[in-house]
Amino acid sequence: MNPFSRLLSRLRLSKTNEAIAQNLFWAVLGKVIMLMSGLFVGIVVARYLGPERYGLMDYVISYVFLFQTVAIFGLDAIEVREEARGKQSFQVVIGTAFLLKVVLGVVCVLAAIGTSFVMEADGYTTFLVAIYSLSIVLNSLNVIRNYFTALVQNEYVVKAEIARTLIGMAIKVGLLLVGASLTVFIAAYLFDALLVNSGYLMAYHVKIGRLREWRFDYSYAVFMLKEGFPLLLTSAAVIVYQRIDHVMIGQMIDKEAVGYYSVASRFVEILIYVPMMLAQTITPVLVRKREESEQVYVRKGQQFMNFSLWTTFLISLTTSLLAYFLVRFTFGTAYLPAVAVLQVMAFKAASVALSNTAGAMLVVEGLQRYAIFRDGFGCVVCVGLNYLLLPRYGIMAAAGISIASNVAAGYLADALIPAYRHLFVRQTRALLFGWKDLVKIKSLLQSR
Repeated sequence: MNPFSRLLSRLRLSKTNEAIAQNLFWAVLGKVIMLMSGLFVGIVVARYLGPERYGLMDYVISYVFLFQTVAIFGLDAIEVREEARGKQSFQVVIGTAFLLKVVLGVVCVLAAIGTSFVMEADGYTTFLVAIYSLSIVLNSLNVIRNYFTALVQNEYVVKAEIARTLIGMAIKVGLLLVGASLTVFIAAYLFDALLVNSGYLMAYHVKIGRLREWRFDYSYAVFMLKEGFPLLLTSAAVIVYQRIDHVMIGQMIDKEAVGYYSVASRFVEILIYVPMMLAQTITPVLVRKREESEQVYVRKGQQFMNFSLWTTFLISLTTSLLAYFLVRFTFGTAYLPAVAVLQVMAFKAASVALSNTAGAMLVVEGLQRYAIFRDGFGCVVCVGLNYLLLPRYGIMAAAGISIASNVAAGYLADALIPAYRHLFVRQTRALLFGWKDLVKIKSLLQSR
């Protein structure tokens, strides 16, 4: 029994609450290890490759990631929901979702290679896209991770992910020592996908059973595709306005600029985890408060929004002020052009906090069906502004647009959607007066 499990046993929680706490612990542990190791690997690989080759690598990964979203087709959330409901045999759910993902994955691999061949004058870039795009098909085995998530048993898959992270980190450090080429590094990132999915297979075989028990059902496949399509639209819109900037920089400027932008993004990814974790932690509290009293829920929700926004803002401000030292003493002097980008882009975390808090509330209130309009608006703003401003102002424009698109999707859109206008009012309150609640986090957890 690990120390956290012993602590939970002393708290004498119900089996359900203990399972939820264990699930959260492993999810947080896995994410923290992934973020920190990702930053470490990013630093050593970036220093070795240099801005241009590192930028090309990030461009390839971001480009393929766009197609990965289509291959998922919103099926992850549907699979977890259906398995949690238990109305259909889990062998049918997993088997159907797996085959759909394999077929969609093959289509997306061909689309990624084909579009890159048409868009890229550089054949080497397309070659790298072809190598890394194979991870889309490998990731079809993510259906196993979804099944463990539905069972509230994240421990097994997170252990596989931690093992993948540590082994992958060791491999990349080894490649640095032998002076490997960029092609080999792309292959190493592909091998990461093979490692983690092999871990999922082992966990399933040990804890659940054999893969031969999976069954495909055509009528159920049609049902899953219909259910997943709206989520595909939402996910695609989110991914576009969160990751399309890397691709557009590579297309409209050059791969070296992608390298500088990616360095700033590495730090911002860690900052963004703060409001995301706050939302995951506080959302169950808000659900309970709403069941007790609508008035208490509104008050606690406002306090949560205030605290999340202004705490993240202070962290963003600190990061912006320390940007030179963060870049200089990690990625090195070759990446100093990323300093100005990070000084601006750090505040993306605050914009995510403003959006995520409202996003958590709309889920609590059952209003998520309108989220596609939110995310679609952010997508249009992101692509439109990058198209207009990138050629003239470079990656500094992209840094500002990354914030603007989050504000558009997670704040301004709430004013345009009638069902979300009450959230827009709360967000405006948080922007103007939320700093007053910065020292009152304890009251958020109290019953009154």
